[in-house]
Amino acid sequence: MTEKNTQAMPARKPIWRPDPWSAGALLIAALVMMPIASVVWIAFHPAENIWPHLLATTLPRYLVNSLVMMLSVGVLAGLIGVGTAWLVAMYRFPGGRWLEWLLLLPLAIPAYIGAYALVDFLEYAGPVQTWLRGVFGWATSRDYWFPEIRSRSGAILVMALALYPYVYLLTRSAFREQSGNTYEVARALGAGPWKRFWRVGLPLVRPAIAAGMAIVMMETVSDFGTVEFFAVQTLTTGIFTTWLEANNAGGAAQIAGVVLLLVLLLVGLEKSSRRNQRFHEGARHKRPIVQIPLQGARGWLATLFCSLPFLGGFVLPVGVMLSHALRNTGYWSNPALGRALWNTVSVGGGAALVTVAAAVFLVYGVRLTGRRLPRLIMPFTTIGYAAPGAVLAVGILIPLAAIDNRLADFVEWATGVDIGLVLTGTGFAIVFAYSVRFFAIAQGAADGAMGRISPSLPMAARSLGRSAGGTLLTVYAPLIRGSLMTALLLVFVDSVKELPATLLLRPFNYNTLSTLVYEQASLENIGEASPAALLVIGVGMLAVLLLARGNRGA
Repeated sequence: MTEKNTQAMPARKPIWRPDPWSAGALLIAALVMMPIASVVWIAFHPAENIWPHLLATTLPRYLVNSLVMMLSVGVLAGLIGVGTAWLVAMYRFPGGRWLEWLLLLPLAIPAYIGAYALVDFLEYAGPVQTWLRGVFGWATSRDYWFPEIRSRSGAILVMALALYPYVYLLTRSAFREQSGNTYEVARALGAGPWKRFWRVGLPLVRPAIAAGMAIVMMETVSDFGTVEFFAVQTLTTGIFTTWLEANNAGGAAQIAGVVLLLVLLLVGLEKSSRRNQRFHEGARHKRPIVQIPLQGARGWLATLFCSLPFLGGFVLPVGVMLSHALRNTGYWSNPALGRALWNTVSVGGGAALVTVAAAVFLVYGVRLTGRRLPRLIMPFTTIGYAAPGAVLAVGILIPLAAIDNRLADFVEWATGVDIGLVLTGTGFAIVFAYSVRFFAIAQGAADGAMGRISPSLPMAARSLGRSAGGTLLTVYAPLIRGSLMTALLLVFVDSVKELPATLLLRPFNYNTLSTLVYEQASLENIGEASPAALLVIGVGMLAVLLLARGNRGA
């Protein structure tokens, strides 16, 4: 009877007990998502609600300028990226093999440095207009017409030249992945170059184009240095104005919320385009594309078309900054440059280490425990990469400042020692912002690397008595070292180039290379900005070379 009753009793569900790995993964995810949640909370609970005032005054202008910038830069970068990708993938022409990789180099140039160089080159006192006045005998600007450089059109041109490689890289890879049979059939049916591009090639690469243009538009809406230098009032400049000049954090958070909505809309459109546009190639009979040689004038026109973006997006900025640096060699020994370099290396390197370590812990914890909640939350930790730096700064600085002040008050009350601002008075907030902003890079690298390891290896280690941490160190770490080093470098490079978050979160009298360039260029002192700009470009080159190496077979 007792045995029957025992068998009839329902089995008790095991009590869920958080293990260190799942708890740590949830904590990391919460910290990464905290700035976005903070922006939303502050926007809906401002100390002073100026939303009606923003709607009636500046917000429409900010929004219109941002939309015009986004669409214009996206279309122009798309035209440049798709056109150059089609030429280097489908044709052979003079210099084509070199231009295939040279077209990636503008990625090493932050758009704000390109803006400073273009204005310095084309302004009234620049070499172009000075040469025109000398050749034609013009005395003043009233004697001739020259386009206004510091305008919205100028900003669009600079950003398109800096960002088109995103479209170019994705589209070139998509063209290369197609079968040559498709184009051979089209040629046999009498389709000329334009028809092959418009009716065959373009429909097959629409998802890649959409993804590249979405990235370009997200980078455009998050830009601050370029639009501020060209005096274009966008949503990002509105965050700075409302927060720093009007001293209204709630209004800045509300504008940041609008920026975040735009970015999320772009992400949604990009994912939707990839879902609705799917094309499949039969792998069995797939043949590589045979490039068509372009002879004579047509070949040189293709060379010219592919050279112009490289010249405008890379050669011009590097040439302008290098010429200033060579004429002002004394600026290289400026103590401010040394301090900015040290600050850049310390916060960028610290952010890279923290970000990669946190990403490895998160990914490994989710894979190890297999619990549903961490697995559902993990994809949301990549949202920081889509959020502009200014938005993250709003969501980080306000709660950190409140915690910092309470912490300082408590320590002073308990010990009588004034420790000052530990979180916001040092580089901690900057490191936190970089880690959130670029967490998706490290997470993607860690997840992809761990996914390539056979499950039998860690299972064998665990069966031999290795702990979870020991398995991570002895089995996973040696096998994913290369991917983690790549992630470390990419996070560091992006941290060096980040400007809006650094401007808002840096302590008083604290400069990185990017903020030093911004400060000197804002004072029209391009000569003193040039050494720091060249250092930023040099670091950016590391990422481009790494990217080119990873896409060598694409």
